[in-house]
Amino acid sequence: MISTSVARRIGLAVLGLGSLVATSASAQTAKPAAAQKGVGVNIANIDPSVKPCEDFFHYASGNWLKNNPIPAAESRWGSFNELADHNNATLRAILNDAAKNAAKAPKGSNAQKVGDYYASAMDSAAIEAAGLKYLQPHLNRIAAVKDLGEMQRLLADPKAHVGSVWYSSGVGQDQKISTQYAVQMYQGGLSLPDRDYYLKDDPRSKSIRTAYETYLVNTFKMLGDNEATAKTNAAAVQRIETRLAKASKSRVDLRDPYANYNKMTLAQADGAFPNLALPLTLKESGLGAAKEVIVGQPEFLKEVSNMLKDEPIADQKQYLRFHLVSSVVPALPKAFGDEYFKFSQTLSGAKKQQPRWKRMLGATDRALGEAFGQLYVDKAFSPAAKARAKQMIENLRVAYAERIKATDWMSEATKKEALKKLNAFVVKIGYPDKWKDYSSLTITRESYLKNMLAAREWANEDQIKHFGKPIDRNEWEMTPPTVNAYYNPPMNEIVFPAGILQPPFYDPKADDAVNYGGIGAVIGHEMTHGFDDQGRQYDAEGNLKDWWTKEDADKFNAKAAVVGKQYDAFTPLDSVHVNGKLTMGENLADLGGLTIAYQAFEKTPQAKAQQKIDGFTPEQRFFLAYAQIWRTNARPEFLRQQVQVDPHSPAQFRTNGPLMNMPEFYKAFGCQDGNKMMRAQADRSKIW
Repeated sequence: MISTSVARRIGLAVLGLGSLVATSASAQTAKPAAAQKGVGVNIANIDPSVKPCEDFFHYASGNWLKNNPIPAAESRWGSFNELADHNNATLRAILNDAAKNAAKAPKGSNAQKVGDYYASAMDSAAIEAAGLKYLQPHLNRIAAVKDLGEMQRLLADPKAHVGSVWYSSGVGQDQKISTQYAVQMYQGGLSLPDRDYYLKDDPRSKSIRTAYETYLVNTFKMLGDNEATAKTNAAAVQRIETRLAKASKSRVDLRDPYANYNKMTLAQADGAFPNLALPLTLKESGLGAAKEVIVGQPEFLKEVSNMLKDEPIADQKQYLRFHLVSSVVPALPKAFGDEYFKFSQTLSGAKKQQPRWKRMLGATDRALGEAFGQLYVDKAFSPAAKARAKQMIENLRVAYAERIKATDWMSEATKKEALKKLNAFVVKIGYPDKWKDYSSLTITRESYLKNMLAAREWANEDQIKHFGKPIDRNEWEMTPPTVNAYYNPPMNEIVFPAGILQPPFYDPKADDAVNYGGIGAVIGHEMTHGFDDQGRQYDAEGNLKDWWTKEDADKFNAKAAVVGKQYDAFTPLDSVHVNGKLTMGENLADLGGLTIAYQAFEKTPQAKAQQKIDGFTPEQRFFLAYAQIWRTNARPEFLRQQVQVDPHSPAQFRTNGPLMNMPEFYKAFGCQDGNKMMRAQADRSKIW
């Protein structure tokens, strides 16, 4: 997944295998004979009524899917959720202990700050009693604005806390000069998940807009507006956001790193977007020394500049007012959270709200991620897991090099650069070598809202302070407990937090087939992001720079287009199709990652010994492990939203999609021409 930080994430995770190696059609449904007992692949999850060569996702996990309905408070449920729940039990115990003992902890210590932050977040009675007391000064500042000049001064103040309005900005790595930080500006300012929610006229989009209008009206009423005024203010917010949506690029267009890199001098940007008051904004943010800005979407920012001049100040104030409130809902009385949940149900399909402890655990992780993370790794992360993961990464790096050298479509010149980039991958495992310093952040029990805003100010200042300094290559974009991983193109790094180095992804008690099909495929996935349709455009130093010959680039694009066409044809619901262009990078990473992990696995003693476990060959266990990682039940509402906004394909296609291109999978399960999991030779994709 890519944000303004350009980090790529794997999203949900998956494992998978199948059945027998026999080549007869009847063998595809035969139940394997009992043999050595294994760990890591749950045989009870397999649905033997499904043929592995017809639908491997439901074969590998069909019984699990039947026996694990989605909990009422969730929009989907799968192995990622199960592992996150396992982590949460440990994290909750840490937080409860920290909250209980915060008064005894040294003032200003991580334990004190984490404990008091979580305790204030969990103190519903205090939040209810405070009402809007701590929010009111910020609402008053918005209400006091009378003209464009005052609005510009308000927006320029980093302590105004008006929420995520108009556009996104910050300090990040210059994608063409990866050794420098730059001021960056991107489109933003929307409340709904995507521009299309404002613009499409299908029944679902209309129903979401109706639910959003109800949420807006009820929020304004809770702020004290009467019915008529609340409706007027809600209409103003929707109109402003719809105008922003019309000016926004689509998610597919946002995947072009060159089109979204437009460097301007400050004078040029100020001339192009005069009403943004950039010199004032940068000065107030502590970036007065900046002489250049990188603009992601110039046409969008031109429209924002026009809107600041054209839109009535009274309407702009309602837009800010709503965004401020919606950004701090968990710190407001329960009625605000209940109203938000009612609206969110339209998008997610969840039947009830998650318990407060779980929501506030996540909030603490977001606000104090590395302070909290230190407490987590001290209790839950094994040095042995880190060492094993590091060894697997190096094994996969060797396998990837072999695949690059063996490609028949890439020239020697491009191969040389690809190998240079592969060997330059920086690997981060578990947790940062250097933790963030939270000493300037003050956290108390007085008010959760005050803590929330203080943490935001600290995070903003922490980002701003990078400007003008050397790139900090020790930083992480995910916290240690996170069940995920990512590739960051400008850093040319692959990162695996401690949270994902656990079963079912990695299990020290399991055989190599399980671990290579699990964390091995995740490692290969992140490596492949360095060579997917976006990542391939960055060189070994992390610069956005074309290092491909034109002929090789054309061949790659043709091969990638085959994958795009394959995924365009997948339908998770009735007439809803996966967007092959939006999901291109993740689909290429799934296919490449699984291919590389398999090649590395084939070098292991287990693969060479060919001893069956639970009646399955090593290769079958590899694929079963991969498929069972991706076991997921999802609500229709979630799937519709995922297809529209998420660069990751639904779980069943992250399982079946790559396998349908792999002769190694066909061989492992005896698939034959005509089986759904076996594509015709002319329709297969092979890149690495």
